[in-house]
Amino acid sequence: MPHYSQRVSYRFGPGNLSNTIKTLIWANVTAFILITLAPSLAIFFGLSPVAVLEHFWIWQPLTYMFLHGSIFHVLFNMLALWMFGTELERLWGTKFFVKYYFITGIGAAATTLAGALLPFEFASQMYYSITIGASGAVYGLLLAYALYYPNRPIYMYLLFPIPAKYFVMIIGGISFLSSISDIQSGVAHTTHLGGLIIGYLYLNQGRSGGLSSELKYHYLKWKIDRLKKKFDVHQGGQEKKWDKHIH
Repeated sequence: MPHYSQRVSYRFGPGNLSNTIKTLIWANVTAFILITLAPSLAIFFGLSPVAVLEHFWIWQPLTYMFLHGSIFHVLFNMLALWMFGTELERLWGTKFFVKYYFITGIGAAATTLAGALLPFEFASQMYYSITIGASGAVYGLLLAYALYYPNRPIYMYLLFPIPAKYFVMIIGGISFLSSISDIQSGVAHTTHLGGLIIGYLYLNQGRSGGLSSELKYHYLKWKIDRLKKKFDVHQGGQEKKWDKHIH
């Protein structure tokens, strides 16, 4: 009789790295090595509101995404990029994934610039600070993962399983509170919160068609209702009044 062998395989995480995510990881790791060797690069390529708004260093909202301040900073961001980005790229395709990644990262930078202009004490400190890291884009990926896989468990602190939708709510709340009360911690909480907000707005725009589609829908609805009144069109019912409905 033929003999069949049964193989049992185990897999950690979402699977193999795609070429796109490999490229992003290598770009971040290379930039981390460069900034470790030459820390002054953070001044030129990190995100500083005063540099962008007064000196027009307009490349910073893009380049800051590839710089990291410590080995743990780059390690956890790249781990999150692999864990959550891999499945999202499979779901969306490479083109949309890359577009979303950079929109949320640059959008998070725009949120930081806007926050630095607010008339509050924390904003004035933010105006002269330097923000680095891919966390804005990573938080955008977390938001998308929670929307598409809301009940998938995420282990908070690697110990407590929490559904993805609640995990994002928790980190969003922490980022919001920290952004207005913990500016000295060195963590760009406003940028994290910006990644969540921009990600939600962008995905909601894609699903609903945005404000223009909403206005177009209401205009067409109004136009149809007007035509119904003009031609005396009524909804059908139990009572049939043929004399009023023949045109």
